[in-house]
Amino acid sequence: MINYSVVIQAGGKSSRMGEDKGLLQFGKLKMVEHILQQVSGMGEKNFIVSNEPDGYREFGLPVFSDIYSNIGALGGFHTILTYLETEFALVLACDMPFVNLDLIEYLLSLADGNDIVIPRLKPDEYAEPFRAVYSKRCLPAIERAITANKRRVISFFDEMKVRYVEKEEIHRFDPGELSFFNVNIPENLMEAIRLAGKS
Repeated sequence: MINYSVVIQAGGKSSRMGEDKGLLQFGKLKMVEHILQQVSGMGEKNFIVSNEPDGYREFGLPVFSDIYSNIGALGGFHTILTYLETEFALVLACDMPFVNLDLIEYLLSLADGNDIVIPRLKPDEYAEPFRAVYSKRCLPAIERAITANKRRVISFFDEMKVRYVEKEEIHRFDPGELSFFNVNIPENLMEAIRLAGKS
């Protein structure tokens, strides 16, 4: 089994939600707390990345802010891999509340020999960077992308060995694609709570 940490990528205030999504109430828990409960016992040296760190200290994990601010998600990945103390990071977004452990274990099982293991629901289209596994080896390529003023999340992928996990594989574990349900607006939050069977 690979040596990995679970890292929660939490933002700050969402323009569409109007508040920090990871700290939204999700039933009796905060959303990030709900995610952490699902991955309890997984990973080593786990931590959270947030540019609003004070709100996340209550969850008992180290919290780091972006080293490069205002450059979007690529800056988040730079921060994650800079502070990563294990070989790999399992990166989970704070606004994707449903963690399918069978799918996660499958992603982790593919990490050895790859630099990135990332789900992709449509060939040659947008992959899911915040439900994926990254090697510490990606850090120099990310630094080069930032220096070259590139900002796309996938800017460094061409330099790395990437294993895409395609829709057919994903559906073996998560046929409803609930893993990729994203909470962006209040209506999404209400639907997610309903799906989770909470009230």
